[in-house]
Amino acid sequence: MIDAEVLRLRNLRNVALRARALANSLKSDSSVDHSVLARSAVICWTIARIATGRLRAHPYLSYQKGPSQLRDLADRVIASLIALNARRQNRRLSVYAAQLQAVAREVDDVRALTWSAELSDALGRMQFQMRRLANELDLKSVGESGATGAAFLPAVKAVGRAQADNPLDDIAVESNWPYLAI
Repeated sequence: MIDAEVLRLRNLRNVALRARALANSLKSDSSVDHSVLARSAVICWTIARIATGRLRAHPYLSYQKGPSQLRDLADRVIASLIALNARRQNRRLSVYAAQLQAVAREVDDVRALTWSAELSDALGRMQFQMRRLANELDLKSVGESGATGAAFLPAVKAVGRAQADNPLDDIAVESNWPYLAI
């Protein structure tokens, strides 16, 4: 593992722990769906544990350090302030959806740039769960904005149909990747 990968893993762990702290802060509110936030907190915790486990396997002791208690406290304070602001604006789920998208971008970056097959597989499973959760969170945040979610559901279905009617899906894999046919 090289230094750049260590930095990416640390950044991934920090972003995941920050999103988990925000989920826990928003979960204390009674008007928010707890199941989505609880599942996303578990996913963020799993991502942080994957990154921490990979860092602990590094031979250098300085790279094996976990997040400090000060960082944990700072994450909780920042999450509490963000949650308070989101409650005032009545945008709890949309604020959390943006935070979950930041975690998804970090997972994408680490997975794309890693050399480890095990790390890529573990993060790939987390990506699948995050995408499913993000879709559910997006649908619920549309309903949170004051309009009913049913009013926006036809538009969401139309986008899904447009993505499903992709003409490139029928083309064979061999023609998509001509440099592999040696």
